[in-house]
Amino acid sequence: MERVELLKELVEENNTKILLIVLDGVGDIPSFEGKTPLEKANTPNLDKLAKESAIGMHIPVLPGITPGSGPGHLALFGYNPLKYEIGRGILEALGVGLEVTENDICIRANYAKVEEIDGKLIVLDRRAGRLSTDENITLTEKITNNINDINGVKIFMKPGMEYRSAMILRFPERVNSKMCEIFETDPQKENREVISPEPKNEESNKVSIVLKEFLKKVREILKNEKGNYLLLRGYSTPPQIPKFNEIYKIRALSIATYPMYKGLTKLLGMEVKDVDGYSIKDEIKVLKENFKDYDFIYFHIKKTDSYGEDGDYINKFKVIEEFDSFLPEILSLNFDTISITGDHSTPTPMKSHSFHPVPVLIKSPYVFKNFSERFTEKECLRGELGIIKGEDIMSLLLAHSRRLKKFGA
Repeated sequence: MERVELLKELVEENNTKILLIVLDGVGDIPSFEGKTPLEKANTPNLDKLAKESAIGMHIPVLPGITPGSGPGHLALFGYNPLKYEIGRGILEALGVGLEVTENDICIRANYAKVEEIDGKLIVLDRRAGRLSTDENITLTEKITNNINDINGVKIFMKPGMEYRSAMILRFPERVNSKMCEIFETDPQKENREVISPEPKNEESNKVSIVLKEFLKKVREILKNEKGNYLLLRGYSTPPQIPKFNEIYKIRALSIATYPMYKGLTKLLGMEVKDVDGYSIKDEIKVLKENFKDYDFIYFHIKKTDSYGEDGDYINKFKVIEEFDSFLPEILSLNFDTISITGDHSTPTPMKSHSFHPVPVLIKSPYVFKNFSERFTEKECLRGELGIIKGEDIMSLLLAHSRRLKKFGA
């Protein structure tokens, strides 16, 4: 039996409240002074909480597999990330507020800096110097003002955060997942050639033709800009996936500032509240205003991941310290069960997501306590929870909240 099917049978409703805090990409490996950012950070509140909690490590997908943000989050929400594969495009599109139909192929588009060298288009900077959101808006307007339709396929595009944007190809007829089987254009590293969006099958050929023409036009429109190209990823159509609220019989709220995470939780059926700003303080304001009305709240902090991808060790541990300073304010809301973790690790020496296990903490009245001194990778490796699957976390949160009936006679 699929895990979500079992949980749906065992779940029972009560008045307990669950808070899941995701410090995106928080996991790391020792580097500066032989410490990880979690070890380097001054976190008295997080350390105190760790002493009162069960801690451990989780593996988002499988040992040795580096997860994207989508699979990492699906696992945290109790879904098998190998069964429920969701393309990044649909998440970005929903997150920025694009309306998606059954005729649409959704794509994540990242602004980048490219240059033609010896007849090849080479990626100099995959994030165009981490383009600002305002710059993104300006560039996206230039594109949408000049490109609306290619070969009868309508083009819709909206800016996301920083260098990220989302686009939709709307066909006259219903699309299918086979049509999304096209090579992504992002080579994943600087100083490599842009990959052509070639089709992988006959059905995706017409999509490939549209994308090639689109990128040709974009190259001309943006030729004098800081972000002078778009790297295309995550071609996807709307998936069929069980709704979070229906499985767990809880009213769930999502608090996040980045479109992808809004898009994923919206797709799962959570309510998504807009945050007026991008800081942890802004998100906490929304948490305080709404926590009484929900049984489960997902609270996402992005910058731990962003600084990890930039290899910025100092700012990564500083944002952990900033979160720690707000922790007493969060704890004062008296959630019955709290978990703090990440969707994956993003080690600063690697400047990317990685396969490393992720620290996880669970606070409830039903833990052993006093196993650990701090919330760090090394302490978590010795913790009460051991090393578990990312999928296990949702089951544990429900169990610690007394929301699961006994299984079997």
